[in-house]
Amino acid sequence: MFTRQDLQDAILHITHPTFEEVALMVFKWQAIQNPLYSQYLSYLGVSSTQVTTLSDIPFLPISFFKNHTVLSAAPKIQTTFESSGTTGSQTSRHHVSDLGWYDQISTRIFETTYGELTNYHLLALLPSYLERNNSSLVYMVQQFIAQTRSPFSGFFLHNTDELLKVLQQIVRQADGRKIILWGVTFALLDLAESGRYKASEDLRDFSGLIVMETGGMKGRRREMLREEVHQILTEAFNVKVIHSEYGMTELLSQSYSEGEGIFEMSATMRILLRDINDPRTVYAPPDTKLRYGGINVIDLANIDSCAFIETQDLGRFIGQTGTQFEVIGRFDNSDIRGCNLLL
Repeated sequence: MFTRQDLQDAILHITHPTFEEVALMVFKWQAIQNPLYSQYLSYLGVSSTQVTTLSDIPFLPISFFKNHTVLSAAPKIQTTFESSGTTGSQTSRHHVSDLGWYDQISTRIFETTYGELTNYHLLALLPSYLERNNSSLVYMVQQFIAQTRSPFSGFFLHNTDELLKVLQQIVRQADGRKIILWGVTFALLDLAESGRYKASEDLRDFSGLIVMETGGMKGRRREMLREEVHQILTEAFNVKVIHSEYGMTELLSQSYSEGEGIFEMSATMRILLRDINDPRTVYAPPDTKLRYGGINVIDLANIDSCAFIETQDLGRFIGQTGTQFEVIGRFDNSDIRGCNLLL
């Protein structure tokens, strides 16, 4: 039987062709080491010996993170991340036993897509997340900010005037670094619609900005189509495209979109789609039998919780590479969540 260290080593050296082999290793380990997942498999009448492909793997409904402790091999818990939610709603809790592992995976995913963090100034406009003290997104961005080693990088709660001043300083300095404005959607829209960015003489003709939206209105604004949001933001910030991050409390891996809402699956994450009427029927990319389906996520970074999550998001595969997907909505009556999702 594999050890946790064996799995970590395999995950760190994973390639697209070896993903399925490593995922099956993680499945067989968690089928034994995760009591909740093991019991779930037993209720479904599934033996680990029956699982030979990714599509055979049963996925744990994401709601289990609300009502149960999801842990593999009973590790010591370093911290617990908690999801956002509407007032009075029950939130998900993701127990994390190795923050260094989360740091390593999230940094590696980001830098694979965008290059070294030291090439950036990172300005974070995440008011709804900063108002909580257990957000996985805030923790991750905080680590990224530290790694930029920039005196300008930092969080901005509601003080957008200060954010604009910092942006102006960076543009005037022109040190060759790129700028990322990483924000929750409603806060980016508030800033965009205020007209203050566009009105600034220093910023009006500046196009060297990456705007990274995390999705979520948090009940602050009406839900909007992604195309509508991106049109407002591209015009206001004078950029060609809006970037996006797909992640959630229950996952330690992320995927990024460099425009048009098309996400590239990261090395440790694979998206599968399930039939909306038959959740046990699962399709792996680039299978196009489904026009769209429920998103199942394999997150191999989730060694210490559960790597196989049935989300409440709807999505579809894009292209024939088998590595791209789009998030197109949410199941009816599912919770309003804080992950990256524009209806």
